[in-house]
Amino acid sequence: MADFNTIDDLDLDGKVVLVRVDINVPVENGQVTDATRIEKIVPTVKDIQAKGGIPVLLAHFDRPKGQKVPAMSLHQLIPALEKALGQPVKFSEEAIGGPAKRAVADLKAGDILLLENTRFYPGEEANDPTFAASVAALGQVYVNDAFSAAHRAHASTEGIAKLLPSAAGRLMQAELTALDAALGNPERPVVAIVGGAKVSTKLELLTNLIEKVEHLVIGGGMANTFLVAKGIEVGKSLAERDMADTARAILEKSTATGCTIHLPVDIVVAREFKAHAETETLPADQCPADAMILDAGPQTVAAIKAVFEGARTLIWNGPLGAFEIPPFDAATNAAARDAAALTKAGKLISVAGGGDTVAALNKAGVAGDFTYISTAGGAFLEWMEGKDLPGVLALAKR
Repeated sequence: MADFNTIDDLDLDGKVVLVRVDINVPVENGQVTDATRIEKIVPTVKDIQAKGGIPVLLAHFDRPKGQKVPAMSLHQLIPALEKALGQPVKFSEEAIGGPAKRAVADLKAGDILLLENTRFYPGEEANDPTFAASVAALGQVYVNDAFSAAHRAHASTEGIAKLLPSAAGRLMQAELTALDAALGNPERPVVAIVGGAKVSTKLELLTNLIEKVEHLVIGGGMANTFLVAKGIEVGKSLAERDMADTARAILEKSTATGCTIHLPVDIVVAREFKAHAETETLPADQCPADAMILDAGPQTVAAIKAVFEGARTLIWNGPLGAFEIPPFDAATNAAARDAAALTKAGKLISVAGGGDTVAALNKAGVAGDFTYISTAGGAFLEWMEGKDLPGVLALAKR
């Protein structure tokens, strides 16, 4: 993990601070339906103001692909921003050029300005140096608070950071600190849960983790592929049979790295995938030919709990079963509640991330009890895969 500045390390007094935020929120009929991401930027913006800085917000919204698409204007987010920040927010219809310069020149201490969608400009996603310089010219300091966009080498996430004194915002700082505690310099033993439908989408993740953790729990449809790799029939279950050789290679490599891989020892099966379908709980090697594996069984959950008891750090990405539909959420809920209880008791550091994971932990009612939950999606996954994130590297102390 790069050694980076925070907003405590820079002199912000009287300076215009360009703040890259992630406010790419869901909108219906011009109304923000979930303001969570907007609310998360408040500590950074307020701390910058408290230190005498004037925040100018940079953000993207949706995928306009370098075109000005009125329906993707950030202007529609102003009411939600003003509510979260508790004050008026000014808006510039451009992110560069004369209008943006004039909007910045009109700012006074205590003001907040939002610039238009950075992705309205082709230079943003191309990380064009001229575009980056045009935006950088608007401020004296750059703060990145958008870890969720840190895996993109875009002008507003990487290019500007090289042109101005730069720091991580509070959300970025919290994310990097939590991730370092989970994989960078963790308390051991470390256990990782990786679930989801397909091995093929998480191949790099699995390959990286078996070199970093002591225990790897594999759940969801991915586990079925590993069962197939071990010669176990899985009936009509979701499984990537063409990935069996890859799964076997991962199992063999885990032995060499000293990582213990945990697969289901019992399974919950059904003949149809619907809520409250009739189910059977069977040993993992006894799936009927006409049935689907849709969750891990209670013996598997007990084994996972035992691994948790002996661990100090947990990283979680992906559910153990088809958690969206009861009763196939049982294993995920039970394991999540156990991890949460150990975390509350101070026995476990728990870091989770990924859209399905966050949804599953919220459904289990334990999201607030985990040490840290990342909402960063792709950036969280790339970090777990061991990849360098351009937006983070650009903040490294120079």
